[in-house]
Amino acid sequence: MKLQTSILLNSPIEMVWAKIIDIENCADTISGIIKVEVLEKPQSGLIGFKWSETRVMFGKQADETMWITHSEDNHYYQTSAENGGAIYISIMRVVQKGDQVELSMEFKAETTTLFAKIMSFIFTPLMKKSMLKMIHKDLEDIKASLEKHP
Repeated sequence: MKLQTSILLNSPIEMVWAKIIDIENCADTISGIIKVEVLEKPQSGLIGFKWSETRVMFGKQADETMWITHSEDNHYYQTSAENGGAIYISIMRVVQKGDQVELSMEFKAETTTLFAKIMSFIFTPLMKKSMLKMIHKDLEDIKASLEKHP
């Protein structure tokens, strides 16, 4: 499964970047996140930053451990997570578009076990719309936070 959505913001790219890399406090910004626990913090940069995130998904509380694998300041960061026979990769990207900033998120799930492949085949069509809605809501929450409290 691969999903992507984006939103335009009326905030400087440096402010958008600062907001999206403030992972420790993202539960204060993103309504779908209940709590964040930092597990590892690199001495410099983002690569290696690891955290546990708790959110409600499909009516149930879910915990996911994620870590940043790639990053370029004021451009993008990529996270990975592994759970239930799948690898999840997300990319948060910021791009200057005239006097606005496009904030986008790409989400990809790759199955690694036969059971996960079968479950993915059955449930992906049902989950895709809900997942895209959830991801877009995260971006809307970031936009609202920045445009309300720059």
